[in-house]
Amino acid sequence: MDGGDDILKIEVEGWEGPLDLLLALARTQKVDLRQISILELVEQYLAYVHAARELRLELAADYLVMAAWLAYLKSALLLPRNPAESPSPEELALRLQLRLERLSAMREAGARLVARDRMGRDVFPRGAPEGLRVQRQAKWEVEIYDLIAAYGRISARTRPVMHVVAHRDVMTLEAALERLSTQLGTRIDWDVIESFLPEGASDLFRRSALASSFVAALELARQGRLEIRQDAPFAPLYLKAIPV
Repeated sequence: MDGGDDILKIEVEGWEGPLDLLLALARTQKVDLRQISILELVEQYLAYVHAARELRLELAADYLVMAAWLAYLKSALLLPRNPAESPSPEELALRLQLRLERLSAMREAGARLVARDRMGRDVFPRGAPEGLRVQRQAKWEVEIYDLIAAYGRISARTRPVMHVVAHRDVMTLEAALERLSTQLGTRIDWDVIESFLPEGASDLFRRSALASSFVAALELARQGRLEIRQDAPFAPLYLKAIPV
């Protein structure tokens, strides 16, 4: 064993060495505890505590527990043993040793964590970090209605569309100009624009003829061939030819 300053060594009659090794040998009955003075053990323990300049309280507490268990084992050897006593002193000593080993392992793991390299002191981050690449995977959860609706929308977009222009009976602007020019030459007074529309036509055709005749009247007025008069907003529109 390493003879560091943290190890409590005792020198009593019948034993000279570390305290934890004495406890292990006493558990396996390889040391006669009846020859070891508990008083000398306590005195050396107190001297160890007072002589330590930088005392580690947890280590001193461990040695105190070891010494107490040694005293308990010695008392179990000197006093008559009760057969009904459970657990036995040997089993208690084994439990103590396992707990001390577990405590030592935890302390060692804590010391390793504290001694790891620290960011900004032992290791430094990269000057131009690249970042982390995030990979996303979509997880779709749909019902049968959603699938059918999505299929219908895709099918409607990809289905060929046939555009059929319905035939509509309309009067073109050229026809309205020709008709209006012809009828204005035979009239000398103001007439409403509806009087220039063809008679006996359907309602849709008359509406188309009215719109085309209005645009034709504006064009003829721009050319100086007719006058347009309206007495009030939304009042009937009157047309009259201008003599040449």
